[in-house]
Amino acid sequence: MGKTTLKEKSVETDVLCIGGGIAGLMAAIRAGELGARVVVAEKANSKYSGSGATGNDHFMCYVPEVHGHDIEPFVNAFQHGQQGGLRHRSFIRTWLERSFEIVNLWDSWGIPMKYNGKYEFAGHALPGKPMLDMHYAGKDQKKILTEQALKRGVEILKRVMCFDLLHDEEGVKGAIGINTVEDELITFHAGGAILGTGSVMRLYPASTPAWLFNTRLSPTCVGDGRAMAFRAGAELVSMEIPILRCGPAYFARAGKATWAGVLRDSEGKPVGPFVTKPDTKYGDPVVDVYQDIFLDYKKSGRGPVYMDCDGLSDEGLDYMLHWLRNEGNVAILNHLEEEGIDIRKNPVEFRSYEYELFPRGGIYYNNEAATSLEGLYAAGDEFFGGISGAAVFGWIAGENAAKLEKDASPLNKAREKTQVDEKRELLEEIRSREVGPGWKETNIALQQIMWDYAGQVRSETLLNAGLAALQRLKHKARASIIAPNPHELMRCLEAFNLIDLAELVIITARERKETRGKHVRPDYPFTNPLMEKLLIVKKVDGKPVMEWREIKR
Repeated sequence: MGKTTLKEKSVETDVLCIGGGIAGLMAAIRAGELGARVVVAEKANSKYSGSGATGNDHFMCYVPEVHGHDIEPFVNAFQHGQQGGLRHRSFIRTWLERSFEIVNLWDSWGIPMKYNGKYEFAGHALPGKPMLDMHYAGKDQKKILTEQALKRGVEILKRVMCFDLLHDEEGVKGAIGINTVEDELITFHAGGAILGTGSVMRLYPASTPAWLFNTRLSPTCVGDGRAMAFRAGAELVSMEIPILRCGPAYFARAGKATWAGVLRDSEGKPVGPFVTKPDTKYGDPVVDVYQDIFLDYKKSGRGPVYMDCDGLSDEGLDYMLHWLRNEGNVAILNHLEEEGIDIRKNPVEFRSYEYELFPRGGIYYNNEAATSLEGLYAAGDEFFGGISGAAVFGWIAGENAAKLEKDASPLNKAREKTQVDEKRELLEEIRSREVGPGWKETNIALQQIMWDYAGQVRSETLLNAGLAALQRLKHKARASIIAPNPHELMRCLEAFNLIDLAELVIITARERKETRGKHVRPDYPFTNPLMEKLLIVKKVDGKPVMEWREIKR
């Protein structure tokens, strides 16, 4: 094949949005309307990319005309829920206070935020408790947000993956990327950069391990932003605490709270105490408070567990199907129809999906969307999960990045050349190899290591063994991985990012000597109230350094 030589290109802009998902597009729209030159680098197509690619049907928000004018009960409710326990109170309040602003914007842009003329709250709540999840029709949200960005003069570069940040002691000055269609290296110079690369899929085996891309959220969201931020010296947080999600067996898709049936065991008994018949308002919220239910039923021999929609009215069925389509579950519904399966007569088996870092572990950004590095912002699933969080903090990130001084000192040319040359040499070497393992083999090996040594059970000895295995995999992958084309080169870079993140998961899991949530340590079996703190990790002098930080409640 011979040696591959990359072409080179330079792009200048005021604000660089890395990732064209909900967070990236909202940041671009806001920065663009404030007069900044904005470039979005998206490794797919912004109309169909990210975890919101095929739609969404829940938007967490505080609506004064529905909830009243006292926001504090809703801040409390969220802080004591799945996502809020390891969040500063000011962060939660900022998000809720600005959420209705985004609801109104989206509605004015053509994303329907009302149902039959009113705000419709349903799902993800216990009976009698405050409801923050509002139904909305998000099927076309990515197309609409892309259109809004283009109207404001934003330049969207499709098929471009940023994989490293340009930075010096003053902060972040841009990024290095590749065109995933051509062998082209792109150097971005920017006054401010915003990371919005989404969640971390493909770190653990999927519900169907042979199919790497059968993931609950977009399989192209693999934590690129977290890896780039860490290598540049930014603070990451809560990397050790994963979360489990659930849904129809073998179809790894979001939308559990939209299913209106009752979760029952094989004998037809409800597995939770909250509902005994289908309920379009609440669904069955047992899995919001008992994430391990499907695993426990399996281990104890009481499984499977089924979503039973028997008794749902015609109106209730239409209501549920409407929101499932907007959530992006068309493939599941088409499959049921093709197989002649009536979901009111045939219970659908539910089970747990792969471990996710979202919405717990990620880049530590504050309520101004600023990270610990000057000139670097982050939003959305980089740390705070869900469409609403992505939209609100993306908007805030664009607002603040646009205010940065345009005449800030550029990156030292000698330093930039060193960074770019180092990356170019690595990429050209990978592209020039003719024999070796590909990205799939590397990704599968990584998933096996993570599941065996840092999965459902973690301990000092398991984590130490896992770290040693990871380091061998990292060395072997960098020395021998091949990429026959530019697209697979992107996948190789994703694999490298996942390995870097896996190391951080293991070293932080080793540091948190307690059991908390899905971080289970048999050698430290109880949840220690003295460790209800944020575990921060960052790179100092080439090594990860950890720090415990109090949560501001």
